[in-house]
Amino acid sequence: MPATVSTTCPYCGVGCGVLASRDHNGKIEVRGDPAHPANRGRLCSKGSTLAETLDLSGRLLNPEIGGRRTNWDTALSAVADGFSRVIAEHGPDAVALYVSGQLLTEDYYVANKLMKGFIGSANIDTNSRLCMASAVAGHKRAFGADTVPTCYQDLEEAELVVLVGSNLAWCHPILNQRLQRARERNPQLKLVVIDPRRTDSCDGADLHLPLAPGSDVMLFNGLLAHLVRYGAVNFKYLEQCTEGAADAIAAAEARSPDIPTVAAACGLKEADVSRFYHLFTSTQRTVTLFSQGVNQSSAGTDKVNAIINCHLLTGRIGCPGMGPFSITGQPNAMGGREVGGLANQLAAHMGFTPENIARVGRFWKAPRIAEAPGLKAVELFDAVYDGRIKAIWIMATNPVVSLPDADRVRAALQRCEMVVVSDCVRDTDTVQLAHIRLPALTWGEKDGTVTNSERRISRQRPFLAAPGAAKPDWWIICEVAKRMGFEAGFRYQSPYQIFREHAALSAFENCGTRAFNIGALADIDLAAYQTLQPVQWPLPTGARQGQARLFAPGERFYTPSGRARLVPVTPRPPANPASEDFPLLLNSGRIRDQWHTMTRTGKVARLSGHTPEPFLALHPDDAAQLGLADGSLARVRSRWGEAILRARHDVKQRLSEVFAPMHWSNQFSARARIDAVINPVVDPLSGEPEYKHTPVAVERIDYAWYAFALSRQPLPDLPGSYWTRIQGHEHYRYELAGDSEVDWENWLRRSGLDGEWVKFQDQGCGQLRIACVHQGRIAACVFIADTPALPSRAWLAGLFERTELDGPERLALLSAQPPHGQTDAGRTVCSCFGIGENTIRAAIAGGCTTLQEVTRKLKAGGNCGSCVPDIKQLIEKSHRGAA
Repeated sequence: MPATVSTTCPYCGVGCGVLASRDHNGKIEVRGDPAHPANRGRLCSKGSTLAETLDLSGRLLNPEIGGRRTNWDTALSAVADGFSRVIAEHGPDAVALYVSGQLLTEDYYVANKLMKGFIGSANIDTNSRLCMASAVAGHKRAFGADTVPTCYQDLEEAELVVLVGSNLAWCHPILNQRLQRARERNPQLKLVVIDPRRTDSCDGADLHLPLAPGSDVMLFNGLLAHLVRYGAVNFKYLEQCTEGAADAIAAAEARSPDIPTVAAACGLKEADVSRFYHLFTSTQRTVTLFSQGVNQSSAGTDKVNAIINCHLLTGRIGCPGMGPFSITGQPNAMGGREVGGLANQLAAHMGFTPENIARVGRFWKAPRIAEAPGLKAVELFDAVYDGRIKAIWIMATNPVVSLPDADRVRAALQRCEMVVVSDCVRDTDTVQLAHIRLPALTWGEKDGTVTNSERRISRQRPFLAAPGAAKPDWWIICEVAKRMGFEAGFRYQSPYQIFREHAALSAFENCGTRAFNIGALADIDLAAYQTLQPVQWPLPTGARQGQARLFAPGERFYTPSGRARLVPVTPRPPANPASEDFPLLLNSGRIRDQWHTMTRTGKVARLSGHTPEPFLALHPDDAAQLGLADGSLARVRSRWGEAILRARHDVKQRLSEVFAPMHWSNQFSARARIDAVINPVVDPLSGEPEYKHTPVAVERIDYAWYAFALSRQPLPDLPGSYWTRIQGHEHYRYELAGDSEVDWENWLRRSGLDGEWVKFQDQGCGQLRIACVHQGRIAACVFIADTPALPSRAWLAGLFERTELDGPERLALLSAQPPHGQTDAGRTVCSCFGIGENTIRAAIAGGCTTLQEVTRKLKAGGNCGSCVPDIKQLIEKSHRGAA
């Protein structure tokens, strides 16, 4: 590899630039790219640890059929023959592709081309349906195209930023840091957070509105009516650039006529609603940034349009520091939308109109082009379940964990005649159900492009050789296409050729009627592709640079009239209300240091310290009624499924509402797949599921024993009904609970552990502690009790990094208490530098009274900044205690 390779992070939609290089020992190092305009050299905790995810443990390195290794020719022919047989017997709609925002644009392009242009069905959908489809539908209703009008710079040039359904601090931390630095430079920049939960994004906010789940349309319709009432309408812009204002205003005034009505419906204080409305009314440079909390709803599209309506009414769009801003969740969700990866899009932002069908058919020379939208994600897997789809190919995603009603998705794949999975990981909940497994390249090996949330195309470049027999996704797709008889359309030799065709299609017969246009890149040569710098679209033929913002005053929109539409929307509650049997409302989402289903981040010890176990956050008052102590285990149950999670008391939760993270799969925890609990209701326009509102019942689970085990090697055959596996530094950690009797020492010995065994048992207290020391180093330990109250794991975990235990450490081993002169670092707060809570508390007690002083002493908070709210809270608690 060259001395340094410039590439792009594979995590969220911020699209941060990454520099990969080797040190003098040949070890890969990663750091932020200072030249990349998205992140300017910064990386979050996940991006900073990318080099720690590159080992080949757990990789799928060879094609497999029926769980047995085979060669590529046999596997590819099996896929092609299977799909061809199903199509011949049942028609093209009996097969489907389910793809992912983890794919590169070039991969996406050929997958979409194969399915829609050559197989002749639009049954290709993407996991981006689960996070951004409502934004797409809202953009198309308002602007006539799926076009994000804003850019990251607008967050820094705004005077008011409104975060709606976005925990920016955890889900897009580099953007959050850009926003926080902008606030430091400009104290006039106000921040309002609209979210039922008080998340870390509320740190330093001027106002937090903890609205009732699903009441966003009520709030923003009320804002629209307020803007009219208090003279904030931009009549010139409205008359010259929009249509539909009268109907939108009438709909808003009918149900959200005044602040008292809105406050009551949203569960908010009238004074807080009034303050928000005043800030928005009086601040021209306003950005409203929204994400999954808006989109993942049965009324998600209406929520998006309620937000956009307020910007159109005031003309706050297309200029610096203003506009509605949808932040995507995946690194290439935007690229997938560009190529047509959604079932209701054709290609290059073209829909299924007769003109577009004919146009794309001519460009592709397509023998059998799809003529109607296909099945969206949830209905696609319903069709697999009931047998309408008989063969499915899943690429780079894990729907058995990530789709709602996930147990039904698993059952659907178990019923399916032919399941093909392309992935880089051999054992995921989905790959385990595949008849044919195809090994794909992953980050560091792949070559192509991605598009981030501000429409910026960046290169992902390889710096590692392809391992085993793994191949690029685009190559796998093209080889299957050739074996199905479509060779003429798939003769690509490199991703560069695919990208050129993708760019050419965007400009084909595009006379300014389609927003997505990168025609200026259609004729670039290989050298220019290899060195392509980050660039925003649109970039039409002849353009020398991209366009940061769209829809400035005077610019046409992409509707038939050329005007933006204000869309009348009416508040409606979530589809499934709470009931006597299911009295609590479950919200699900991401946590700070994990990503999707943890196939990459779950390998990194530094990313497991902050939140090691799947949990259920609930208000202490709700917990008291349920008899749930902090740290006990709870069953959360809905009409669709159940999960077992660690209870976590959280005063920032609204009463009668609970939160659980989405990440844990059966590879990391026995029964923590929260999407098995989530209801499968979708938005009628976007098809996006309602992940943020499922009625549930919660109950305490009492087990006969509770345990944790730490081991230098993996422990198989985990005992108990509940377990969670956690990657530690030089060890594996297991949290366990169950009722059946366990011979603990024998279990450890069966795992292959050998050495000096020490044991402590107190039958009266129901405690047993066992440790194994091998050649002076700790090999394993297990602590068992009859309650969840077990010792801290932090000091014990640190012993696995020692080359040899000293005398005091050996004596203290079974107490789990550090000997004199050593400390227990406690729960990880700063993942970037591995700084624990107790270490930060000690620094505060030693005189560090500000965040800056803690950072200078410990480095904590000095990299991505995700831990800054935690550190501030520890400082505030110390100050309150001193007072």
